[in-house]
Amino acid sequence: MTTHAAPPSPPASAPAPTVLSVGFGERLPAGRTALFAVQHLLALTGIWVFPNVIGSALKLSSDEVALMIQACFLLTGVVTILQSSRVLKLPIVQGPTAAFMVAIISSGAAYGLGTAFGSMAVAGLVFMLLTVPLKRFGLFGHVSAFVSSPIVLGTLFVIIGAQLASIGAGGWFGTAGTPSYGVLALVVTVATGLIVLLCLVVGTGILKRGAIFWGIVGGSIVALLVGQWSFPDLSAAPLVGAPHLLPYGFGVSLPVVVLMLVAFLQAGTESMGMYTMIASWGGETVDTARVNRGLFAEFAGTVLGALFGGIGTTSYPENAGIVRVSGVGSRFVTMTAGGVAVALAFFPPVSLFLAGISGPVLSAATTILFGIIAVSGIQMLAAVRWDDLNLAVGATAFIVALGAQFIPTAISSALPSSVATVVTSPMMMGMFLLLGLHGAVNHGLRPLLARRGQPRRVVTPLVPRTEGNTHA
Repeated sequence: MTTHAAPPSPPASAPAPTVLSVGFGERLPAGRTALFAVQHLLALTGIWVFPNVIGSALKLSSDEVALMIQACFLLTGVVTILQSSRVLKLPIVQGPTAAFMVAIISSGAAYGLGTAFGSMAVAGLVFMLLTVPLKRFGLFGHVSAFVSSPIVLGTLFVIIGAQLASIGAGGWFGTAGTPSYGVLALVVTVATGLIVLLCLVVGTGILKRGAIFWGIVGGSIVALLVGQWSFPDLSAAPLVGAPHLLPYGFGVSLPVVVLMLVAFLQAGTESMGMYTMIASWGGETVDTARVNRGLFAEFAGTVLGALFGGIGTTSYPENAGIVRVSGVGSRFVTMTAGGVAVALAFFPPVSLFLAGISGPVLSAATTILFGIIAVSGIQMLAAVRWDDLNLAVGATAFIVALGAQFIPTAISSALPSSVATVVTSPMMMGMFLLLGLHGAVNHGLRPLLARRGQPRRVVTPLVPRTEGNTHA
């Protein structure tokens, strides 16, 4: 499952030699096509893990989570089919991204899910206008370059990982007041975590790339054996049923629209890198018009999916890895995976079953996932030149965003609701601080100081004094 923190690849200037044994336009026999399509689906655990995380954070019922999972299957499938067929003609697989998940948690807690998804749809329309498939790239490239700066995205992902830590760790012992609460739940948590880590560390191929999936499968079996979980009751769910339009209502809020705009920027920027990288494996280049077509389809699909309660998507690096390792670049394989995802959206028992995953199992898997999100942000921050100006931006945004959530209730409750919502949400507060400080300091103050000839001091990291260490 992707955390979507990797920086995008730069546009290729010339086609690279192909590294694929099966080209983009080649077809495989039906059996092999189905086999590789299933492999891609196993890497798409975000379809059902992210809705479960949102459900846990917002105290949703299994039925409400199931509706979101249905919508995610639909959104993922539709956009994947579009990208694999006439739009990009590349083996691109789309899936829910963590940036949208956290944005939904933050805005859903304050405004409700109807406003969260409604604002996502509005933000998606804005970006559709910025990526109308014309010959020139338009505004998206300029805006994306500003937001995708390592100091902005890197710091934001560290903040997101820290904000999510309580959601993962909070479920290690199960739910208080239930028979599963306590030591046995912790046993299930530890078993799940160990399986995920083993798959990540010693696994190869599909075992490694599907580590979260296999951890949840193994943890569920352990939970079943120790009596901490049972199969959910699916008898009341219809065998066939379409995703629900506006299942949580509809609303729009300006602060939430801005939050969703940032999530779209991150998702679109990552997709641009995936398009370029995957195309180069087949000896192709992706020009501006082709990039615009892909982004337009991605944003349009998210607008449609948001109306059904689906989480915004981006191009999954895990699935790109499957293409690279297997050498199978047939877009008909990913198109088949998208078709299966759409079909699953019309079988409610599947979504209801996935919504009934054991809490400790989900908590263990997501704890590791959230840690990966935070560390991926740290990896991005390694590219930052840490002079005193960048230190002022990153350090201030990080500590204020996390610290403001602990403002006394008597103070935060006296603020206007829209302000209180932003201040007490680490992701929203961090987003506004990073965008404001990065713009003011690096795009305003830094050029001014450079014109005056004032060099910026690079900050030396503080290294603990140890025996043999000569640095202070």
